[in-house]
Amino acid sequence: MVPKEIAFADIKSLVGQELGVSEWHAVTQPDVNKFADVTHDHQWIHIDVERAKKESPYKTTIAHGYFTLSLVPHLMAQVWRVKGVKMGVNYGLNKLRFPSPVPVGSKVRARAKLLSVEDVKGGAQVCVEVTIEVEGSEKPAAVIETLSRYYN
Repeated sequence: MVPKEIAFADIKSLVGQELGVSEWHAVTQPDVNKFADVTHDHQWIHIDVERAKKESPYKTTIAHGYFTLSLVPHLMAQVWRVKGVKMGVNYGLNKLRFPSPVPVGSKVRARAKLLSVEDVKGGAQVCVEVTIEVEGSEKPAAVIETLSRYYN
């Protein structure tokens, strides 16, 4: 997927608009297991397939909330790219919620809306609402207000 390319000078004109939607991304058990290893979060609901079938209300393993969050850079790279900047950095989050789980084996995608652009020394701070959708689910898996800074 080719991301929407937006010139740095044009960012402010897009405030309030949807930036786009990423492609679907498959959430696999091997990826969830690797995430568990890296973060040392081995809670059974994420990694024990047999136990999850029997004891979980979801009847399957689910991705960590922070695993879902960690997909944002990959998914957003498919949505948009700011042209004419020296660098962009993650600055933080204003808001993060996980309204519903991501069952392993499902697909997720990002839908992005530009909320605000503020001038900062040497560039701009951009707030984007990223909604992580789960294929076939009415409720989003995550709603995130990301903060990025772009320097020109």
